[in-house]
Amino acid sequence: MAPDPATLFPAHTDDFITADGRPTPAYRERLRRIPNTRNAISVVALYAQTAAVIYAAVTIDNLAVRIAAFLLMGRAHAQFLSLMHEAAHRLLFSNKRANDVVGNWLLGFPSFTSTPAYRRVHMAHHRQEFGPEEPDVPLYANYPVSPASLRRKLVRDALGITGAKLFRAQLRGLASPDARVRRTQQKIWGMQVVLVVAGIASGNAWVYPLLWLAPNMTVWRVINRLRAIAEHGGMTAGADRRMSTHAVRQRWFARFFLVPYNIGFHTAHHVDAGIPFRNLPDYTRRLRDAGYITTAREYASYPRIWRALAAGRELPLPA
Repeated sequence: MAPDPATLFPAHTDDFITADGRPTPAYRERLRRIPNTRNAISVVALYAQTAAVIYAAVTIDNLAVRIAAFLLMGRAHAQFLSLMHEAAHRLLFSNKRANDVVGNWLLGFPSFTSTPAYRRVHMAHHRQEFGPEEPDVPLYANYPVSPASLRRKLVRDALGITGAKLFRAQLRGLASPDARVRRTQQKIWGMQVVLVVAGIASGNAWVYPLLWLAPNMTVWRVINRLRAIAEHGGMTAGADRRMSTHAVRQRWFARFFLVPYNIGFHTAHHVDAGIPFRNLPDYTRRLRDAGYITTAREYASYPRIWRALAAGRELPLPA
């Protein structure tokens, strides 16, 4: 699915984009400004909407409402971890301490992730996608696969099999000989204890297992796989980021449920990983204007790229 390098033409240089797709210095300076206040509002709003979903599930005795809440709490984990990803790039707040405290304690630890640990492996991903230190290859290698193969993967995710396997590995970290690993897992699981106690104290002990843990183990795992394979499935290493990263048109439902906080503007993110999420749509538009991202290489929607990834064979791109 990776393109022939001979078909990847340089961008048309202008006041915004250079030949290799990177922003010009003046444009880059503008793009890289971190909107601290707006990002703080985003974190507060995330907590508010998560609390509203839980409140609705607790107070409205209706099966449809609780099923919707279950699905939306899977989305909540996608939101928490998308903003944590921003903190891992040190783009959430310009103050480093504030960035890391919020990234860890308010975003990462509640969703079973350490921002510094994620940062260490994620930077290897950005240094060279599909390189020797690439941590995420098992998630999106060997595509395209057969429809049956992708279904099996998604069923394992949806049933919590993938999540249980990963949680067992995390729990083993509590007894790791590496003190840093032990401390990290103690913080993560300590945060989970806080959430359990909060549920019990509110008189709704079922909220943590059914509206926090279970959605993370199921809905979030499906979201994570579908997003990850749409980003890099079937691609390959290359100096040109278009060799390693797909471009997918961002539709409203995908941005709501699957790729919140502009994380789906992934080609732009890989060309310049120092640009805050709010500015990725503008940067992507400039990349299209400059011919770096073209309709010949951009999938029109996520269902189209998933069909190509599950075709069992190479299809003309975009499919």
